[in-house]
Amino acid sequence: MYQQYECLQPVSLVGALKWWNQPAIGAEWLFMGSGIGASNQFEAGGFIRSSDAFAWPNIQYHFLPVAINYNGSNPIKVHGFQAHMGSMRSPSRGRVQLRSKDPHQHPSILFNYMSSEQDWSEFRAGIRITREIMRQPALSAYAGREITPGQTAQSDAELDAFVRQRAETAYHPCGTNAMGVGAMAVVDGAGRVHGIEGLRVVDASIMPEIVTGNLNAPTIMIAEKIADQIRGRPALPRSDAAYFVAGNTPARRPAGSESLGPLLSNDHSDSLGPTAQEQLLNRVPFGSADNLPGSSPPSQ
Repeated sequence: MYQQYECLQPVSLVGALKWWNQPAIGAEWLFMGSGIGASNQFEAGGFIRSSDAFAWPNIQYHFLPVAINYNGSNPIKVHGFQAHMGSMRSPSRGRVQLRSKDPHQHPSILFNYMSSEQDWSEFRAGIRITREIMRQPALSAYAGREITPGQTAQSDAELDAFVRQRAETAYHPCGTNAMGVGAMAVVDGAGRVHGIEGLRVVDASIMPEIVTGNLNAPTIMIAEKIADQIRGRPALPRSDAAYFVAGNTPARRPAGSESLGPLLSNDHSDSLGPTAQEQLLNRVPFGSADNLPGSSPPSQ
């Protein structure tokens, strides 16, 4: 779902939605490969933890410099922008069910969105945290009136009503042919369907759990790794890139805090001492500690 705001400065993309501006935008993209048409405009995003109850970033953001519906409809007629916010690793579970023995008949698909109380609490928290972000001094010159859900929506019940009315799918389903062993597993570690010779599944459906983020890159990775297995190629070396782990870092810290959670390598050394953690910190290819995930925002 997304929260929309009026922009106090004339810097949004609302002008690009005017039909008389679009031929020039399209021509620049077609012949020069540049300009507004060369981007999908979702160029800023982030991950945060809404509370200490989560060891992973359970809220994902995308920022769009125009206020418009996700499908391109109902654009706001004034300069505006919006934050797309969604929960990560939802515990809600749907199902895919055959409707007949006819392989040409479409199956019955139930996504079962928002069937867990965790989903509702995360969306409430996400809306309130988004409001805090938009009130930060860095955005004071830009963030105007809250268009949706609007400042009148404050209570849990009012926010829930907004979510029921306006929440949309982000088209990232997975896990219906889970990899593993046991009664609910469909494929093995090479994508081979249990009990059937010569059949593999190689797509997002074999993820045993949803990843913390978009599915495109992990699905490409799955396809490349299984393609190497099919062709008999050796696996690539295991990455030793450091990654951020929240550890004991609180989800919310005072503004300006320099505290960082531990950075761990893929050897799963989650008991590293301070010296080893400093060595890992020095290996991370960022320009400075200020660029580390979660190093400066008031919410993480």
